[in-house]
Amino acid sequence: MNLPQPGIFALGTPAHTYLEFELLDPGAATALVSAVANLTQTRTTMGGVNMVTGFRPELWRAVAPGQLPEDLHDFVEPVEGTEGFSMPATQRDVMIWIAGGSHDVVFDAAIEAIAALEGRADLVEEILGWTYHRDLDLTGFIDGTENDPLLVAPQNVLVPRGSPGAGGSVLLLQKWVHDAVSWSLLSQHQQELAMGRTKADSTELEGKPLSSHVARTDQDEFGKIFRRNTPYGWVREHGTVFVGFAAEQRPLARMLDSMAGVTGVRDDLTRYATPLTGSYYFVPASDDLLAHATDVD
Repeated sequence: MNLPQPGIFALGTPAHTYLEFELLDPGAATALVSAVANLTQTRTTMGGVNMVTGFRPELWRAVAPGQLPEDLHDFVEPVEGTEGFSMPATQRDVMIWIAGGSHDVVFDAAIEAIAALEGRADLVEEILGWTYHRDLDLTGFIDGTENDPLLVAPQNVLVPRGSPGAGGSVLLLQKWVHDAVSWSLLSQHQQELAMGRTKADSTELEGKPLSSHVARTDQDEFGKIFRRNTPYGWVREHGTVFVGFAAEQRPLARMLDSMAGVTGVRDDLTRYATPLTGSYYFVPASDDLLAHATDVD
């Protein structure tokens, strides 16, 4: 039936954990996918959490050939922009994103997920996400303004019916650390020029600078994505977890090039936020994933 993983569109959850794993045995990719599918089968909407799972494109292609967009590839090369700015490539094999109504239930589900993959994959990145004043990021601006309504978004960010990987989605996951001190020294007007929107109500500025974040990530130009970003961190280090879904890789890759200044001027926001990680994942449709569930230990 090509039903999407429901957690992609499960808005309103305040507690998040993003787990990234690396496969221990390159020859055991099928067993790893089965372990993830078994876990997803029992936890997708139980215990107050939603779970979204994605796989390194080449790993999923090896296990489920023909069940993802043909041109989807791993994030293996950094994005080299202007002025020495670079976005790192830290491609992992498996991503599990757990979201829920409170940190305790998310914590329990994360412990279960890590245990379920023990011996098959190593946990190499763990990011705790949370909401900030409901819908703000840590710059103080409203995040996800350009997201389509939930009745429309699936049509734009899921692989269409009849295409390889139908019902799935391409995920770009990045961790960005903020330079909070430098950002806070800007006036509100300077911040709005860098963002390309007003701070109070997220209205797009008329005559916004070409270097503004809105101008460098214009979805009318690059294509539709669905953002599920969350803040992460603590007082001394914090930032944004970029969680962007699209029906194909092209809009996401073009936005990264645009932000880095590969195709023009550099995004002003990159002067106050630095990417620390970068991975692409394919998030298969629920039925495609659960086809790999087994009863093995």
